[in-house]
Amino acid sequence: MNVLGRTGLPVSRLGLGLAALGRPGYINLGHADDLHRDYRVEAMEERAAAVLDAAHAAGIRYLDAARSYGRAEAFLAAWLGRRGHPPGSITVGSKWGYTYTAGWRVEAEHHEVKDHSRAVFERQLGESRALLGAHLQLYQIHSATLDSGVLDDPETLRALAAARDEGLAIGLTLSGPRQAEALHKALAIRIDGAPLFGAVQATWNLLERSAGDALQAAHDAGVGVIIKEGLANGRLTDRNPELSPAVGRAATRAGTTVDALALAAVLARPWVDVVLSGAATVEQLKSNAAALSIAWDPSFDRDLQSIVEPPDRYWPTRAMLNWN
Repeated sequence: MNVLGRTGLPVSRLGLGLAALGRPGYINLGHADDLHRDYRVEAMEERAAAVLDAAHAAGIRYLDAARSYGRAEAFLAAWLGRRGHPPGSITVGSKWGYTYTAGWRVEAEHHEVKDHSRAVFERQLGESRALLGAHLQLYQIHSATLDSGVLDDPETLRALAAARDEGLAIGLTLSGPRQAEALHKALAIRIDGAPLFGAVQATWNLLERSAGDALQAAHDAGVGVIIKEGLANGRLTDRNPELSPAVGRAATRAGTTVDALALAAVLARPWVDVVLSGAATVEQLKSNAAALSIAWDPSFDRDLQSIVEPPDRYWPTRAMLNWN
């Protein structure tokens, strides 16, 4: 187990994110096939519970949800209750700032609506606490981009600090080509003399490495680092027909699967506390968990340098992925 920076929260090296488990539609490649296009609430809750059981058996003790992940918080809360996991036995994080608007449909004009106002924070914190209770230990701004304005909003920042002072760890998640800039801005924010943020969740993978130096700086400053999208929403799996042969060759050399290799690459960074699996099936979870046993060969970084994409290419490509 690791400790998540200055939050003091115990976390496993591999965590489980519930974005693909809590709602019918998501942008991971092959998501519809993972769900067998069975979008009934009871079927999805049963699937989520099976993956959560497999995660717990694999030693995963960090679980990550969000208000915008459909019923993810509700599924998680029900599972925690049924399995009898007391608060603190598993570290639970969630996020605020997006409202789920897809109406339990795969095809929707808007799947979620972003609003980082203080009113939304207070409403969604109440909603998350109503479901997760004392299990909720980390609450993160969902996608705190520079253009959202949340890092310049004293009213919202003050409300976050109040929650921090009551014992809730406060974090932020990042997205887009300016992740590093947003993180540097966040690291400078202090309320009542204390740093506001104890954790950051950002995208870093073999294709998109631009935030690495900023995440190292965050780690050095005592901020816990959680990595999301380590598989680039399925682009770093054998589901991607455009996968570079270099990735497959490296996986073969390591005697593992492409997904496990990609997650092992994240775990090899010295500034990473947790990397999230986004598994939607038990089989995917088990394959992802194999990353924990891979000894990363530094030569892989040299061999895979050719697949790195600049942010202004990576993020538009991500934006074009289909909800399915």
